[in-house]
Amino acid sequence: MSGVRMAERFKYLLVDGEDETVRVTINRPVDRNSINSGLMAEVVSLLDQVEKTSARALVFRGTGETYFIGGADGIEMMQLTPDEAKCFSERIQAVFNRIEASPLITVAAINGLCFGGGYEFALACDFRVASATARIGLPEVKVGLIPGGGGTQRLPKLVGMGRAIEMILSGRLYGGTEAAEMGLVHLVVNPEQLDAGVRQVLDPVLKQPQYAVSLAKHALYASRSQCLPDGLAVESEQFSHCFEHDFFPRLMQKQLADGSLTTTEDLADPARKEKS
Repeated sequence: MSGVRMAERFKYLLVDGEDETVRVTINRPVDRNSINSGLMAEVVSLLDQVEKTSARALVFRGTGETYFIGGADGIEMMQLTPDEAKCFSERIQAVFNRIEASPLITVAAINGLCFGGGYEFALACDFRVASATARIGLPEVKVGLIPGGGGTQRLPKLVGMGRAIEMILSGRLYGGTEAAEMGLVHLVVNPEQLDAGVRQVLDPVLKQPQYAVSLAKHALYASRSQCLPDGLAVESEQFSHCFEHDFFPRLMQKQLADGSLTTTEDLADPARKEKS
């Protein structure tokens, strides 16, 4: 890979990186790009390594044109005892929690079928961009299971309890356009425009100071798991860390010096500042 280099080669991940954005392909084509224990370990190792580089974003997609990630590995799961199944669920939840907690901006570029553990993987990412030909959902009940990778917890917070109940109890899959209308993904594009859609989502974020984006992300996710007073405490803590950097005071000093002090109206309408 160019720009960002990995310390190891992966069995299930193809990694290609530029200075700011690392593109990762889930590469298990003979088994629907499904998630097994080996893939889980590689994703955690990848995060550990990329976070030590100059990269700011990770973009995940599936190899081929048929699957993004087709759930968790059925062959591995069919052999589990109830106790082992609990451990498997906790392990995959920990991987998705690790993705969500990363200071990197993560994007699921959903290029095909994305169901079960595949959509739970996407839910753990900050942004989801889907091809119009994608099919998305949590159909575990159809095979006598329930979501075990965080789907019952993240989905209601994304789309509300009523819609989450309908989705999970029916096991329906939704096309890319319908998924966007429901709020399951941020953006839907034609298949050939998937990379452009990812750039459309990422470009405005990558223009901002990296530390501010990471701190804001940390505070935002705290709102989902903590009560308001605790969440506000996290926000204040992350706000304080902004002042460990000199970006804001230097910007203010520059604007005061050249008479271009930014107002809230300027932020809302950049063209207004240029006209004044």
